[in-house]
Amino acid sequence: MARLFGTDGVRGLANDELTPELALRLASAAAVVFEHQSTADARPRAVVGRDPRASGEMLEAAVCAGLAATGVDAIRVGVVPTPAVAFLTADYGADFGVMISASHNPMPDNGIKFFSGGGHKLEDAVEDRIEAAMADDEFARPIGAAVGRVVDATDAGDRYLAHLAATIEQRLNGLTVVVDCAHGAASELAPRAYADAGANVIAIHAEPDGLNINDGCGSTHMGKLQAAVLEHGADLGLAHDGDADRCLAVDASGQIVDGDAIMAILATSLRDRNRLRDNVLVATVMSNLGLHIAMRETGITLRTTAVGDRYVLEELRRGGYSLGGEQSGHIVIPGSGTTGDGILTGLLLMEQVASTGRRLDELAAIMTVLPQELINVRVADKHMVAQSEKVRQSVVDAETELGGDGRVLLRPSGTEQLVRVMVEAPTATAAQAIARRIAAVVEAAGA
Repeated sequence: MARLFGTDGVRGLANDELTPELALRLASAAAVVFEHQSTADARPRAVVGRDPRASGEMLEAAVCAGLAATGVDAIRVGVVPTPAVAFLTADYGADFGVMISASHNPMPDNGIKFFSGGGHKLEDAVEDRIEAAMADDEFARPIGAAVGRVVDATDAGDRYLAHLAATIEQRLNGLTVVVDCAHGAASELAPRAYADAGANVIAIHAEPDGLNINDGCGSTHMGKLQAAVLEHGADLGLAHDGDADRCLAVDASGQIVDGDAIMAILATSLRDRNRLRDNVLVATVMSNLGLHIAMRETGITLRTTAVGDRYVLEELRRGGYSLGGEQSGHIVIPGSGTTGDGILTGLLLMEQVASTGRRLDELAAIMTVLPQELINVRVADKHMVAQSEKVRQSVVDAETELGGDGRVLLRPSGTEQLVRVMVEAPTATAAQAIARRIAAVVEAAGA
């Protein structure tokens, strides 16, 4: 049987793969696991948040029912970003947190992810225990006063905004920013956070109706933000995804500043203030070679992990490092949060513009992005492809051709029978030609 938990919680088509029945059982199983881990005498408590997609209302009700039926009090915080749930889990002193969101996925999907006490993402072993607990025929059901209660938090947003405000040292007065909220969880809190810090804020795609989340907007669809920055003559633009754990940027000329460039800007800033632990930045193997080169030239060590912010988090915690993230805009600053936080990233990026007096494009010029070509090759068996001698030889030949001026990465998809062929080279023409050549070998091997 396939593992229920994926790389970021449990996801699926809402009311089809991810049903209220599954959500209730999942919440009850999590309650059992976390209650066994708790040393407190008081009744366990869990923070429950969601993004604004329509199915979230249904799944929130099921999750809260599952928690209460197992004797856990549910602190319902409503529509808030994923990093807000992580923060509030720690701030309320809850035993664990639950976020109902499918992040950047289309509206019909939804997901459920958990945070342990303190607001940390779960290790695989804890997820496995939750999945095993779901197989129990029946949970112990408390009765009377022992049944869990569901309470609505009235100060959740204000607590999170106060936390964000405390993370920056420089006011953003004089900066004009366009923020694309993806009709998602950032729609209310992101514009407030940036305005509270002093910026002039123009919010777009900030009117969620339950159906329009991520629909042609946000961090996966940057075109409208680029146009809005130019239209308003803004200093920069910021784009979030549906649950606001990502942030990508647009400079005043309309050019995209991706997660790699944002990490380069923040890493050098932390280094200059002696706040970058061991002068280390953590990123995934998908980060552009240009980031590797830029960090090497500035004396910063770049440590790479497998794709997925959970692996970045694991490396950050293992080494006690100060900064990590992904090209997609998941940026983690452990000194200010336990998980990727798009609004925090936006504040820190604007703080750099304000404190240095330099435009975003000038700051982003610290790294030069090498042309990158990514081809997804559908195969019958992605694992067999990895063992192909012809495929391995094609990669060796390409790496010899590129020398030290590029790189090749082959990666099987985590969810589909696909092999991803990624090539970076000095020119787009070279990257495309080499990627196509390798893809043809992969396709033949996987037929």
